[in-house]
Amino acid sequence: MLTASVQIEDVERWNDAFALENDIDEYYERSGWAIRLVERRRLSIIRAMVAMQPGERILEVGCGGGHVLEMFAGARLTGVDVSEVFLTKARRRLAGLGATLLKGELPELGLADGSFDKVVCMEVLEHVVDPDGLIGQMARVVKPGGTVVVTLPNDRLIHRIKGLIRRSGLGAVPPFRRISWGADKYHLHAWSPGQMRAMLARHFAIACERFAPTRAVPIRCCFRCIARQRGRANGRAGR
Repeated sequence: MLTASVQIEDVERWNDAFALENDIDEYYERSGWAIRLVERRRLSIIRAMVAMQPGERILEVGCGGGHVLEMFAGARLTGVDVSEVFLTKARRRLAGLGATLLKGELPELGLADGSFDKVVCMEVLEHVVDPDGLIGQMARVVKPGGTVVVTLPNDRLIHRIKGLIRRSGLGAVPPFRRISWGADKYHLHAWSPGQMRAMLARHFAIACERFAPTRAVPIRCCFRCIARQRGRANGRAGR
């Protein structure tokens, strides 16, 4: 596991810089065909893993521009982010869905234990100083037996692919010109799929895992986790 030694003194400013340098709307709507393929697959997996029922309380930790939450119209939606730039985009995207959007870090927001049926956290943990602490907070706010869906980038594979593209000269070809897209400099951690699994299993029972675009090319790793009963000893559940 790679972990950056940097300490973020102003979390909001750091995340606003990330949001300004990497337009999330442009990423989803105008990125190259290869990125769109992976992201469509990832969103499809997320939708299936969440299996939303009308009226459920769904929290997204690090909601960004609201692209994931908007898939769950009909649920009672809450989004949390530390970036005002992201939240401004999310307010526009989610207007009319009755979503509650909160600014700040999860421990500071006063959300009650077990107050959500489902929690989602998409491509966020690699950006935070204390990912294990954030996972613990997600375990706290989801109800016992509730679903937590987490996706993470397989940065080790991604960096190998980017290196091959650069060395081959394909970086000059239009579909590959934006191989730097993904804000690598804002990633404080990089995990293998096995390390991701072990990190989540300290807090949840892992119900299933899937990969985008495929298991053979696991660029995005998606985990559906089940919250344990309060006080239950940690231990990995069979998949």
